[in-house]
Parts: sequence; C-alpha cells; structure tokens
Amino acid sequence: MKPVPLREGRRGPAQIWNSAPQLAQIPVINPVTLVPFGARVVVIAPHPGDEVLACGGLLQLLSTLDYSLKLISVTDGSASHPGSSLWPAQRLSVFRPQESVEALRRLGVPLHSLKWIRGGFTDNALAAREQQLSQFIARYLQPGDVVFTTWRTDGNDDHDAVGRATAKACALMGARLLELPIWAWHWPAREAAVIPWQRARKVRLSTWSVARKLHAAHAYESQLVGDPEIGLAPMLAQVLLERMREPYEIVFV
Repeated sequence: MKPVPLREGRRGPAQIWNSAPQLAQIPVINPVTLVPFGARVVVIAPHPGDEVLACGGLLQLLSTLDYSLKLISVTDGSASHPGSSLWPAQRLSVFRPQESVEALRRLGVPLHSLKWIRGGFTDNALAAREQQLSQFIARYLQPGDVVFTTWRTDGNDDHDAVGRATAKACALMGARLLELPIWAWHWPAREAAVIPWQRARKVRLSTWSVARKLHAAHAYESQLVGDPEIGLAPMLAQVLLERMREPYEIVFV
C-alpha cells in the first residue's frame, strides 16, 4: 500500500467507487467459474496488504474451497513512511510482513498450506526493474495457474509495474492473468470512462466475508496511524476502508 491523498468519506467528492453507474451493471461471476477446480491460485501483491485490499474476500472464498494458494509479496513495503523516525524503513521491512501474517490469520487463510514468497524488491522503485521482476515472477508460475495482481493502469507506479511484469510472465508461462483495481476506484468520477467495464466481473461477498476483510485490513497498524510529527497522514485512509465495506470485489478478466 502506498500513500495517496484520500481524505474524503462517502459524502466527499464523487469518486468512481461510490458514484459510477456502471458498477451496478457489472456481471456477477462465481469464484469456481473464475478459477476452475484443480487450478492453482497465485496472488502477486506489490506491497504487503495489497492482497487484502484487492481480493481479501476472494482469498477467503478460495481458501474455503481448498484451492492451492501461492502469495508473492514483491516488496516489503518499507518506503510507505518517507522521512519518518517513528516508522523508518528498517523497522517497516520487518514490521509490515508481520502485519501480513496477522492479516492472513484474520482472513482465515491457513498459513501452513499457503506458499508465500517474499521478493525483496525495493519499494517504490519497481518500474526501473520491470524486466527483472517479470523474470522473477515467471520462475514461480506454471501453465494453468490463475494469477491475480494489480491492474496495469491502477495509477500507482509500483502497482502498474507489477501488473505489466506479471502480464509478461503469464504470457510466457501459459498462466491466466486476472487484474485487480485498487487505487483506480478512488479516481475522480469524471475518469470512469477509463475503466475497462467490459472486462469487469463482480464477486459477491457475504456480510461475514466483508467483516473479516475489514478486520484483516486493521492488522496493518503501520498503515493506520501515519506520523503526525511530519504531517504524514495514515496510508489506509478512512475513505479506502469505507470502500472495503462494499459487498463485492471486482476483477478484470
């Protein structure tokens, strides 16, 4: 997760997530249709926590259905608080992966059966190493995998770079790519035409799944507090948490 200026709630300026009429028209898809039985699921997260923001509900559903799951955390998220003495990079590089362990526990994903790869790439600098990143991802893919990662046009440099690198790796290895928007939902409403609505599919979430997803998001203590001494707002702004209450997640197929 990266810092963005999200300070408005539902009554603030219209954003795509709370105003686009196209959202109501997105076809619903069953997780089993999205991921055929027997396929392995690979989730590629640019930063710790992106897997919860993007598809925490879907992860719960697929785990319950006993799919084989692999999580690749590309960076350790250590650049989320630039200039902070409260949250220096050295502390974050240890603390944020620990937050992910707790978040996955709260989601109910069994850590003993989850294959978890930590890439160790430098946070906030992925575009410069995109080719190397693509080769790294390809090493962990196999034909028939269903791969979830951030949308190539999400609006965050690291998210976009991971999306592009993953697309190349999937094409090379014969895996299926599914993209997940995160920050794009918080674009101004006037940008809604940029969203590829024809590719969008909606995965319904139960009230319980939404509650667990929010509970998991709150495991990221470092992202909820910011650093008041340097005027750094929380990375997980209230408006983003509000969006996570929606009873669905959206995937671009």
